[in-house]
Amino acid sequence: MLYDIYDFQRSMLANAGTMAGWGADMLNNPANPFAYLGGGNVTASALEVFAHAAAPRGKPAFGLDETVVDGRTVAVTEEIVLARPFGNLKRFRREGIEGGPKLLIVAPMSGHYATLLRGTVERMLPTADVHITDWADAKLVPLSDGRFDLDDYIDYLVAFLEAMGPNEGQGGSHMLAVCQPSVPCYAAVALMSADRNPCRPKTLTMMGGPVDTREAPTAVNTLATKRPHAWFEQNVIVTVPMSYPGAGRKVYPGFLQLAGFMSMNLGNHMVSHWEMFKHLVRGDGESADMTKDFYEEYRSVCDMTADFYLQTIDVVFQTHALPNGTMRHRGRLVDAGAITDVALLAIEGERDDISGLGQTRAALTLATGLSDEKKRYFMAEGAGHYGIFNGSRWRDKIAPVVEDWIATHA
Repeated sequence: MLYDIYDFQRSMLANAGTMAGWGADMLNNPANPFAYLGGGNVTASALEVFAHAAAPRGKPAFGLDETVVDGRTVAVTEEIVLARPFGNLKRFRREGIEGGPKLLIVAPMSGHYATLLRGTVERMLPTADVHITDWADAKLVPLSDGRFDLDDYIDYLVAFLEAMGPNEGQGGSHMLAVCQPSVPCYAAVALMSADRNPCRPKTLTMMGGPVDTREAPTAVNTLATKRPHAWFEQNVIVTVPMSYPGAGRKVYPGFLQLAGFMSMNLGNHMVSHWEMFKHLVRGDGESADMTKDFYEEYRSVCDMTADFYLQTIDVVFQTHALPNGTMRHRGRLVDAGAITDVALLAIEGERDDISGLGQTRAALTLATGLSDEKKRYFMAEGAGHYGIFNGSRWRDKIAPVVEDWIATHA
């Protein structure tokens, strides 16, 4: 019922937003004499902000058509290396460029599409053969395709690495986990190491990941621990309506996740929209477009399966199974000590309000079978959670550390 109510409200807002957009266009039209009356510009700006906020959004495109390699501009095309119901392995093929390290960027399955990491991909394209986990919107996956939980997530990671090929020579693979996937990536590496899987990555970089959320707990961690597991199942899990391909599937819907994201920093979001309004009134379309572009991505959300969400709450945030040494994958113990030759890099943001300082670094301590020269910690000064993988700090300060780590262990 909640999902149906949301869809109805979204439809109403979309219609109102369309009308507001028409109104803004009319008032901004130089052929309209009313556009020159007092307050016309202010009204048009207000209508444009509302229209942007109310517009329905689907899955964004990466839009990365080219990159620069060794001073030469080369075309970039997307291709699906391995297709699975709940996510594909996508490659950004650099035309005419062969070889080099293969990098698997593991996007979080936490409400946003993989395109949230557009800036991450763009920065790594000049030096790596970039692949990414392109997770599906659970409401679009039919029930006939089965369930998907944390164990399946780990299986997907192993399958993706195997599809990228064995870890041989300079063309070996590397893994970069952004936030939430740090735990399943770590588990996948441990399992593959124990099996001596030839496709295990040469390096695993974890950025802002909740490996041990007992370290410097944040508001996100507190929310996940102060309520019993049953509360999440009863209050945030809904059934996909009949109007979607995944009808009947239990999900944690994207619209609830977005509400949670927005409420954490509601004041900042209100200020951002007020600034957008002022930019439009002043005619500063470029500044307004920057805010619009951010929210186009930020508001593009997708559903995750209830199985995955609830298992993650239990394993990562409530029982702390990985740091406690009790995490299991399909009944098999995940042994962090089995990691003996996969170099680990832990990166944290000084001002991260989602994964506190020390949560990602804990991964280095857990790897008791790994020598110190294959471990490194980097704290990005002044960086918040999103600044770890996007923006100027990522491009200028953090990405070079990742590139150097990959090159050192290539």
